[in-house]
Amino acid sequence: MDGIVIGMIEILSTSQIERARVAGTLVGDILHTVRDRTRPGTDLLEIDRWTREMILAAGAESCYVDYAPSFGRGPFGHWICTSVNDAVLHGMPHPYRLAEGDLLSLDLALTLDGVSADSAVSFIVGGSGTAEDRRLIDTTGRALAAAVAAARPGARIGDLSHEIGSVLTAAGYPVNLEFGGHGIGTTMHQDPHVANAGRPGRGYRLRPGLMLALEPWAMVDTDRLITDPDGWTLRSATGCRTAHCEHTVLITADGAEILTSPSENVSTPV
Repeated sequence: MDGIVIGMIEILSTSQIERARVAGTLVGDILHTVRDRTRPGTDLLEIDRWTREMILAAGAESCYVDYAPSFGRGPFGHWICTSVNDAVLHGMPHPYRLAEGDLLSLDLALTLDGVSADSAVSFIVGGSGTAEDRRLIDTTGRALAAAVAAARPGARIGDLSHEIGSVLTAAGYPVNLEFGGHGIGTTMHQDPHVANAGRPGRGYRLRPGLMLALEPWAMVDTDRLITDPDGWTLRSATGCRTAHCEHTVLITADGAEILTSPSENVSTPV
């Protein structure tokens, strides 16, 4: 039996949840592999090609190639988002060779066996980076962990938003509310929207079988975005550094299960 839809919110069936776990692991494995292969001199279009090859080899489908929402100049036409330095969301791959110390965010969503999964990671290319870059990346990771810890049956979406916003604000980062997390299931973007700040006790009440893509992101000194001429890539308005962290999680009977962690035996193809 398939899952049920309440309004525009999807609750997955047992069989869909099992497929979601497989899709989520695939996303985690691809991101892990791409991160391991990326070094100074890697071109963003190489990253896109690697991702395409791995998605197709697994029999999965890209959520991005034909994606054409109202806020983009679609279709996107690529297999992964590659956002560098002051770019934070929807970074369109283009001819650019990464340099030592670049802050790269990778965002990947795919569909396998009728169920989607979505994840993002930020890291420093070729080294440890600056203390501020490490702090920025660490803060988005802590915000994500706080949201996952708050996700359980009976909790409200506002509880998760509040946890994310509290971590980002305490670290001194402004919070943009234009883009945030979202429901996910048989399609990539669903209700409910999960803003990166909010009031606890408000919003949709979580229940087992709901999947959410939680995605804290931050810019060092602004909450304002600008859009590149490509119509997709979103950058900080001041040119400051940015970071983005995301996992797809499943609400279970007693908490939340992260679905997009890489498998223990994932290896980097030659």
